[in-house]
Amino acid sequence: MSKIARRPLLGLLALAPAAAVAQEARWPNRPIRLIVAFAPGGFTDIAGRLIAQALSQELGQPVVVDNRAGAAGLIGTETAAQAAPDGNTLLLGTISTHAMNVGLYATLPYDPLRSFVAVAGVASGQLVLAVHPSVAAESVPALIAMAKAQPGKLTYGSGGNGTTSHLAGELFKSMAGIDLLHVPFRSPAPAASALLAGQVDLMFDTLPTSLPNIRAGKLRVLGVTSPTRVAELPGVPAVAETLPGFDTGTWVGLFAPAGTPPAIVSRVEAATRKTLAAPDMQSRLSDLGMQPMTVGGDDFAAYVRSEIEKWVGVVRRANIRAD
Repeated sequence: MSKIARRPLLGLLALAPAAAVAQEARWPNRPIRLIVAFAPGGFTDIAGRLIAQALSQELGQPVVVDNRAGAAGLIGTETAAQAAPDGNTLLLGTISTHAMNVGLYATLPYDPLRSFVAVAGVASGQLVLAVHPSVAAESVPALIAMAKAQPGKLTYGSGGNGTTSHLAGELFKSMAGIDLLHVPFRSPAPAASALLAGQVDLMFDTLPTSLPNIRAGKLRVLGVTSPTRVAELPGVPAVAETLPGFDTGTWVGLFAPAGTPPAIVSRVEAATRKTLAAPDMQSRLSDLGMQPMTVGGDDFAAYVRSEIEKWVGVVRRANIRAD
């Protein structure tokens, strides 16, 4: 290439970093898309809409929730992984999409660690073991006894193969030594509706989505999946009181596509942590049975890695596969 031809090219290359810096300085200059890989109405969607509203105020641009449900969160998560890394697309990842699925699927259309930058945790919560009122069992031991007496007759709903509600059910089956019929749905919300309608007998669902129906007497709660009892349901025993070591819950956090500029990631992290520290946000989360996750940046990435290690071990010991 001649010197004359090279000079314009070198000039363009010199301008590229400056243009990128200018673009980052202007960010956000248009609405931000927050992908939620599950249908409206569940724990992930509720948390997503809370954080989207708060971030809209902090960042000065609308943060719009985009529900991309299906395939245990794989569809929405893959969509986020393939998005332009310009800060205008974020993902509300979950324990399913970024930890459990690693062990459940032989291959994933994304890498939970390499395809994303871990921005900040958002919220965590426990699951409840709830049954339709038509189920005679009044306790976890009674439910186990019923299942042993009628192998494969009792059905449990989930938000789909590989979701938290599915894995909790399979772990329960394995530890209790029982046979339950798994009925997967497209997402947790229709599974919860099926439980309310008596189309399935039981479900491990998130506390925030189950609590109103439990309080209304539409569902009977037999146990919580935390190691100990929870303040929202003080009279309800932990499943671990019957099955020692049974412990599962759920969490959600913000991720950005790999390659998103660090300055933008830092702004989102700071805005997220500020909103989660606000008493009003903490109160709203508590009313829904959620707790804020106060972890961000490298610490959040380390937490995700530890969750992957934990749940891959659980899946392999229980010999669970989703594909």
